[in-house]
Amino acid sequence: MSDRDDADAALMLALLNDPAFIRHIADRGVRTLDQARDYLRDGAVRSYAEHGFGMYAIRRRDSGALIGNCGLIRREGLDGPDLGYALLPGHAGQGFAHEAARAVIADAGGRLALTRLRAIVNPDNVASIGLLQKLGFEFDRMIVLPHVAHPLDLFHLHLPTEAAA
Repeated sequence: MSDRDDADAALMLALLNDPAFIRHIADRGVRTLDQARDYLRDGAVRSYAEHGFGMYAIRRRDSGALIGNCGLIRREGLDGPDLGYALLPGHAGQGFAHEAARAVIADAGGRLALTRLRAIVNPDNVASIGLLQKLGFEFDRMIVLPHVAHPLDLFHLHLPTEAAA
């Protein structure tokens, strides 16, 4: 995984306009490369500076090709960072999101010294719920976040502290 930058704009444009992304996450209204660059600068790049974390590019080990993103997000309405991930079509179900999420979780408990992570998911996104459960997340409750029209499932994961590790 690597930090996001302007070079990732084409990937973001494809990812943000994937029908599965729009259905399970949201339509961000990003339709051009310039909008994708702005989306990266205003999202991931700004988050690195403000919080020390953000969304990271997922690359295939064999080719280095960008295939998605995974990382931590600070969202209005949540009391801490949440895990997010998305893959381009054709890369789901192959373990890429699981491997990337495990790296993000390790970073959260290590470098960032967090004790808990959250994750939100549309209740009909069975694959994402399965991944969260495989990662050790537990269902907490349904919530409604600001600027989101429908309820979401909220999951949490307790991270071991340095003293307990």
